[in-house]
Amino acid sequence: MKKVLLIVLILLASDVFSQSKYFIYFKDKGIAKGTLLEKGSDFYNSAIKQLSEKSIKRRIKNMGHESLITYEDLPLKQDYVAQVEALGIRIENKLNWFNAVTAYLNKEQIEELKLKNFVKSIQPVEILVFNKLIPRVNSIFDKATDNLPGFNYGPSFGQLQLSEIPIVHSKGFTGEGVLLGLLDTGFDWKNHESLVNANVISEYDFVFKDSSTANDSSDLPDQHFHGTLVFSIVGGFKDSSLIGSAFGADFLLAKTEDVGSETHLEEDNYAAALEWMERKGVDITSSSLGYSIFDPGQFSYTYRDMDGKTSVVTRAAELAFRRGVITVTSAGNEGDNQWFYVIAPADGFNTLGIGAVNNNNQVADFSSRGPTFDGRIKPDLVTQGESVYCAEAGSFSGYINASGTSVAAPIASGIAALLLSAHPHLKNTQVRNILFETADNSSSPDYERGYGLISALDALEFPNLMEAEGSFRLIKMFLQRENINPQTVKIHYSTSGEDYTEESMQYDGQYSYKFLLPFLFSGDLVSFYITYGDFNNNIFRDPFEDVYRFFYGQLDVQLHLDLEKEFTDFVISEPFPNPFLPNTQEFTTIQIKSGGNENLNLVIIDALGQQVKKFSTVTSAGTNEFKWFGQSENDTPLSSGVYYFLIELNGKKYSRNLILLR
Repeated sequence: MKKVLLIVLILLASDVFSQSKYFIYFKDKGIAKGTLLEKGSDFYNSAIKQLSEKSIKRRIKNMGHESLITYEDLPLKQDYVAQVEALGIRIENKLNWFNAVTAYLNKEQIEELKLKNFVKSIQPVEILVFNKLIPRVNSIFDKATDNLPGFNYGPSFGQLQLSEIPIVHSKGFTGEGVLLGLLDTGFDWKNHESLVNANVISEYDFVFKDSSTANDSSDLPDQHFHGTLVFSIVGGFKDSSLIGSAFGADFLLAKTEDVGSETHLEEDNYAAALEWMERKGVDITSSSLGYSIFDPGQFSYTYRDMDGKTSVVTRAAELAFRRGVITVTSAGNEGDNQWFYVIAPADGFNTLGIGAVNNNNQVADFSSRGPTFDGRIKPDLVTQGESVYCAEAGSFSGYINASGTSVAAPIASGIAALLLSAHPHLKNTQVRNILFETADNSSSPDYERGYGLISALDALEFPNLMEAEGSFRLIKMFLQRENINPQTVKIHYSTSGEDYTEESMQYDGQYSYKFLLPFLFSGDLVSFYITYGDFNNNIFRDPFEDVYRFFYGQLDVQLHLDLEKEFTDFVISEPFPNPFLPNTQEFTTIQIKSGGNENLNLVIIDALGQQVKKFSTVTSAGTNEFKWFGQSENDTPLSSGVYYFLIELNGKKYSRNLILLR
């Protein structure tokens, strides 16, 4: 009998090890994609009943009533799910946004599924590598650690002061009213003094499918180590020890990563967690995922896939953003290794990829650089990511220093929470724009620090707009100046760039001044500045020299950025990848946007000014792409060095440079 049982166990084990995890994509949801969803229909109602009241309110604010429900929100067709389960397949995750389920399949099951007419495709679930922290033994911070009245930050003061968070806390803004979701390895929050009183609304373990995110009996002892320290950086509060960047917020916790499997994450857990959080009404999500370079064939994603639209985790984050969620993630710790560039989901068009600086605002060597593969600026923003003080799991009163973009991201997501808490009317697109506008590199963003170091103070004080009474109300907050005479605060605005109209702004009795704009023509470019005085009759101007601008009918206010261009817009992209390593990358690419039918000449020269390659063509409308394999006109491989792209497009000249490494 024992022998028979042993054989059965061996066969079962063999079957398990022969299985891999797959996405099973369905062809439809009972109706075809693109079908008009009528409000009140069965399909519409089945989708909306999955959403919490908070999720519906957030969607209405960001998407409007008419676009509240999209095709992606419709639940999976249950008949398709039932037919999959009838084959003896245990479903791991159900993903409405992707119209798919995931499950472990063997070869026979794959062949059976291919025969089903409702199955669109079957694709492997990729394994993502967890973005490891970098141990540091240097000092926690270098700057003075004076604390503001009201809070004693202890050793956590420096990491918050770099982004001017303590002054915002001192004015009563701590993230209250904002729901922030963390996706990580697990959270030992009930057993640490800085987190035990955090307001956790809900938590879920997507690895073991239960409602506890602390260590499971099957976990390694350090499973919840990373998630605990990340949580403490944004949500911790222990007087004189550690205060988080948005400790007054509410939290959702999702355990998505399994450190027991060689620190790998299955990407469907991440997508499932984002759907779960969005339905519960999350305002902001924050995660620390990553890629590195592995043996050929082990992973399908490469730098070429860091294009904002390929990886499942990136697509999931972008789908969450479209539903009004502010999505924040670490840029990656690849800046000092062969990968070098940002990692998914930081490559997303709207997802905020956060790089790391030290307490002197110098970019950390390990912080991943840009651009994305399609030439966009990344990282988006930076916060402190070296020697960040945080909670240590497994010890009720233990604390450690940690470094990595993993610990920079929760500082950034906390600042977003402070901004949304102070101005609850803001849409996620406005939050993103304000963080860009007020970062310290916004006038000249680059591939090392993006738009720069975030300032919580500057973000809250930046003027913003909300729809009101058929027009728009402008709000300006003053937190730093306490001697303002409310009678002197005035807005000066113009639609012509001259002949400014002066009007008084209404004081709310605390920090904010408001002005209801008159009815203007939609699309009018409105310029404005604000003047105010103190009780000593000193007069000040904001901004000091320039003017703020916005298009009437739109909500983004501009100071340093160009409102007429999207953040993703370009005429001539930078070459990508750059540096270019022909031994590991097939080619480098340059993209050129054109209205079509324009003469284009592209010449590549070496450092001595000698021409090595030339392209001449007439452009098509849209994006034109040119690939260079690191070879001369006669296909001879060229040596390492600096090369220059000289581009002439319809009479205008541009130049780009590239480093070739062999």
